[in-house]
Formats: sequence, C-alpha cells, structure tokens
Amino acid sequence: MTSNSQRKIQLETRLAELEARLTGIEAELDSHNSPDWEDLATERESDEVLEDLGTAGQLEVRQIKAALQRIAEGTYGECTKCGADIDAARLDILPHSPFCSACAV
Repeated sequence: MTSNSQRKIQLETRLAELEARLTGIEAELDSHNSPDWEDLATERESDEVLEDLGTAGQLEVRQIKAALQRIAEGTYGECTKCGADIDAARLDILPHSPFCSACAV
C-alpha cells in the first residue's frame, strides 16, 4: 500500500517533469520563424501538435497541484464528489484523481 508521503513524492516528481516539458514546448513554439513558406507551414503544423501537448500538460499540472493541496489538507484519497474513499488501485494508476471510480463516470 502506498502512503500519502510516497504519493506526494510521486506527484511532485511528475509535476517537475511536466513543468520542464512545458518549458521546452514553449521554447520550441517561440523558436519558429522560418522565412521559407513551406518550412513555415510545416512548423505551424508541428506547433498545433505542441500546443495540444501543452494544453494537456497544463491540465495535468492543475490536477496535480490540486492533489497536493488535498494531501496538505488531509483529504487526499477521498472523493471530492461523494466523500467515499478512492480505491488505492485507482490512485496507483491516476494519483491525482479527485474522484472514486463511481463518480468518475
């Protein structure tokens, strides 16, 4: 069974990874200014993919920060919707989940 302190370390590690990745995505997006129209079109297509990855990463960052806040408040592992305990197996897969399996549907 994973303790809240172990989950906190796991969440903080993932948060650091995401923040580094988001910084890299932002730098990559800022670096594109090819004068060649064809190259610029290819860069723009890549930018759309990077923007989608960045948006997904930002969402996960918010979810992780919320989970860390629940750990600090002592409510981590409780469903924020119904108050039931979130199954440990669910938290193993999705440690930032605010919902039990029933409420996540």
